[in-house]
Amino acid sequence: MRRIGAAALAAIGLVAGGCASSSDDGSGSPPDKVTTTRVQVVHGIGREGGFDPGQIYERLSPGVVTVISIFAGGARQADSGEGGQGSGFVLDGKGYIATNAHVVTTGASPGERSERAEQVFVEFSDGNRVPAQIVGDDPNADVALLKLERGGLSLTPLELGASDSIDVGEPVAAIGSPFGERQSLSIGVVSAVDRTIESLTRFQIGNAIQTDAAINPGNSGGPLLDAHGRVIGINAQIKSESGGGEGVGFAVPVDAVRRSLGELRARGRVSYGYLGVSSLVLWPQAAERLGLSVRDGAVVESVEPGSPAEEAGLRAGEDEINFQATPIPTGGDVIIAVDGRRLTRTDDLADVISAKRAGQRVELDVLRDGERRTIQVQLGQRPEDSG
Repeated sequence: MRRIGAAALAAIGLVAGGCASSSDDGSGSPPDKVTTTRVQVVHGIGREGGFDPGQIYERLSPGVVTVISIFAGGARQADSGEGGQGSGFVLDGKGYIATNAHVVTTGASPGERSERAEQVFVEFSDGNRVPAQIVGDDPNADVALLKLERGGLSLTPLELGASDSIDVGEPVAAIGSPFGERQSLSIGVVSAVDRTIESLTRFQIGNAIQTDAAINPGNSGGPLLDAHGRVIGINAQIKSESGGGEGVGFAVPVDAVRRSLGELRARGRVSYGYLGVSSLVLWPQAAERLGLSVRDGAVVESVEPGSPAEEAGLRAGEDEINFQATPIPTGGDVIIAVDGRRLTRTDDLADVISAKRAGQRVELDVLRDGERRTIQVQLGQRPEDSG
């Protein structure tokens, strides 16, 4: 639905994978009088014969849906048209559906709040189209949770995997509705992990998965599946010069998806801890140039006024050097660990703080003027303003 970074399309920009428009009025087929929901649980994919895309598609595509969103005034985003379209997938036999937040919400300018679709319909591979309610959306992870408004359907839940089991080079499959072409399969490999992509706020999504499986407008919200048919991410964005898929797609990692869905189901919203600093991730040569006794950490570049970081007394660098084509602040704090968990380039400050909730107290190990000290901080609530 939403085109992320669309203003940068003159260069290479990130755009949402699920942006296909739809002129369907969403009326759907007549209500099914059957009220019993049938659940088909799938086990054993890929355990004997390795990666089998045909088997994955045959057994799991019934659990992948097309999501049709109708917005106020019949408009979608800043585009013309009556609605927008993305993908999603079944979570369980209770009728919960996962998708991207940008599939069911409009974009917003900085400082403004996005708006949810007035109507949402979910279409299954057998042609059934039923209304769904938005249980909650999480713009920070670009995840939304839907709930079907009636039963009487045949549901095939998809199993969530784990982010720490993903390896570069392993085969993956994406199922969704690119350009409105329902139930399309594309395959590829995990091209990279630990990517950072834009969210729907000014905060970024860490540990994203990069894949060369074809991801196009309309795929957003659909599953990225491993060889065993487990969901390892939600397809969300493409990197493109033309606006179409060019072999560089990104998925929100499943651990972030699982956390988001759990809190949306329990509370309808997701709480993210907020420290209130911008920082630069250290690399060994930079640490050596600064004369630090550590190789990894977060150099504090700035501290937000009124933030938990300011209240705790964290200091930003007041001077700056240019090293290896990078401006590096000097004279400020270097955060090296959070609650004893050492920071690294792949497990940086933003990732660690994002995994915590507002109100939690954390202990920061900090280098200041060459000496180590411990600083206690109570995290705040992440601001809701859009990016």
